[in-house]
Amino acid sequence: MFSFDDASKQGKDAMENMLKSYSDLAKGFQAMATEATEYSKKSYEDNASVLEQLFSAKSVEKALEIQSEYAKTSYEGFVSQATKMGEMYTDVTQSAIKPYEAAMPKAVAAFVTDAEKTNA
Repeated sequence: MFSFDDASKQGKDAMENMLKSYSDLAKGFQAMATEATEYSKKSYEDNASVLEQLFSAKSVEKALEIQSEYAKTSYEGFVSQATKMGEMYTDVTQSAIKPYEAAMPKAVAAFVTDAEKTNA
């Protein structure tokens, strides 16, 4: 059976793992928010630049060329940003569960050991 000291130690370990996980989540979400803000600023600036170019275009053909190039670069930038954000989400998830990865085998082993002692 578990002693009070064992239960206290496991409770302390669980709390430390939880706090570490929450800390990693908070840092990761902050980094993602910063990244999203920077992407939004850049997107806005790019839009403003393209509008200036469109208004100063001397012909319809030039305006269509500007718009076509903008659509291409905008799409490529979006796909790149979406990939980057996906990788960030993956990294945050992995770092958040890392504290529990080490604790889980110990908890299972303790449970099995307790079960064996009880059945013996």
